[in-house]
Amino acid sequence: MKEKVLITGGAGYVGSVLTEHLVNAGFDVTVLDNLMYNQNSLLHLFHRKNFHFIYGDVREEKLLKRIVPKFDFILPLAAIVGAPASEKHPELMNAINFEAVAKINEIRDQARQKIIFPTTNSGYGTKSGDVYCTEETPLEPISAYGVSKVNAEKNLLESDNVITLRLATCFGFSPRMRLDLLVNNFVYKAIRDGYIVLFEKHFKRNYLHVRDAARCFEHCIKNFGGMKNRAYNVGLDGANLSKEELALKVREILKRISGKEFHIQESEIGKDPDKRNYVISNEKIMSAGFRCAYSLDDGIEELIKGYAMLYDRHYTNL
Repeated sequence: MKEKVLITGGAGYVGSVLTEHLVNAGFDVTVLDNLMYNQNSLLHLFHRKNFHFIYGDVREEKLLKRIVPKFDFILPLAAIVGAPASEKHPELMNAINFEAVAKINEIRDQARQKIIFPTTNSGYGTKSGDVYCTEETPLEPISAYGVSKVNAEKNLLESDNVITLRLATCFGFSPRMRLDLLVNNFVYKAIRDGYIVLFEKHFKRNYLHVRDAARCFEHCIKNFGGMKNRAYNVGLDGANLSKEELALKVREILKRISGKEFHIQESEIGKDPDKRNYVISNEKIMSAGFRCAYSLDDGIEELIKGYAMLYDRHYTNL
């Protein structure tokens, strides 16, 4: 029998894709989610015998004590994600992003139960954008969100049977879609508005297709023994791009696919509230045998096609 997997926040942007991926791979998957965004992203899985859903909140200690011991793998995805949402709900963010993860770690049997935790490479903060950040680079988060994720990772890595994944900025379609992620947002603006105004266009970021994020979790489950008790950057090795480079790539692909123009305007007035600026080395996860299957071009093309049926702007975490 396949391992039993608990995914907290499994109805979210990454979680919805990951849940389906692991169900299709034959794992016995249970999702714990409070559906705080009123999403129905998992309805298509309820006919599967190896999928189960618990409506609940990761802050409920009694609930965690009842269900956590039942699983072989625990994937704590539940989080208030991103700097804007975290600043809007700071106490809720800390309770979910750090305290609930620490509580799960306290409850589980470390000798038997394994954790794979998605943190974020935003923990690297503001670097030069010239020197590649490895897993040995000091973590210097510049947002409350980044601090919460870094603290949770530290708590876990002081334990046994843990893998942490420092995910790059994700992109691509999910049943619980988000338009506030950088690639998704740039393509949406290109399709709907035909222009974008860039602040601090030189700021760099690394990117990762949401389906590759799901594939990486499965890779970690299957190769846990050789990878455990370490952190790994996870992103596209060839996709350390500035915001301007990303916008230019979107413009080129949009022009090629549809013939539409996308105008890019730099603003000298105003600042980007997200000050992250870094380039990432993904050599360690690649040395562990994982390779991404979806390029940035693949994702942009996917988004251009998919936005033909997506007219609502409410797909954010705010």
